[in-house]
Amino acid sequence: MKTIELKAAKRENLGKTATKQLRSEEKVPFVLYGGEETLHAAALLKDFNKLIYTPDVHLVKLNIDGTVHNAVIQDVQYHPVTDDALHVDFLQVFEDKPVVIEIPVKTKGLAAGVKAGGKLTIEKRKLKVKGLAKDLPTLLEIDIAKLGLGKGLKVGELDFENLELLNNKNQVVVSVKLTRAARAAGTTGEE
Repeated sequence: MKTIELKAAKRENLGKTATKQLRSEEKVPFVLYGGEETLHAAALLKDFNKLIYTPDVHLVKLNIDGTVHNAVIQDVQYHPVTDDALHVDFLQVFEDKPVVIEIPVKTKGLAAGVKAGGKLTIEKRKLKVKGLAKDLPTLLEIDIAKLGLGKGLKVGELDFENLELLNNKNQVVVSVKLTRAARAAGTTGEE
């Protein structure tokens, strides 16, 4: 998993007025949960953009007034018009405690069904996994080379080392659907 460092300053004032003042200074307030105490801090919006607007999942080294905490993003609240981050929740990560996080899915190979004229559809772009921070990958790579026309891969059919998948086992992750052109070619070829 990729690591990114974020410098922040602890917040003393937690009310609406203080939060509004932070946002006018182009800073994003955030909360760090999961440790001995809940920490309230703020960091620059431009630093958050590098972390949030990417498909990758990062382990974040939060440098809050000189003290470094390892964390992952739990939740982000966005402005409805500008799409800027308004508030972020981080979960503190420890070496010996498993973390629950969503990781993006990436397909590998060319499906046999696509070669036959089908269309590849990714039903789940992220999967919820549980594992130790050191075992968490940046992406979950799924080999789809043997996936035939009209077939799909379900969560229960996938297995990743040192990770537990928490999504419903019957949920389809990726499938190859029959297109109209392939269906038409199949019916004319049979006659």
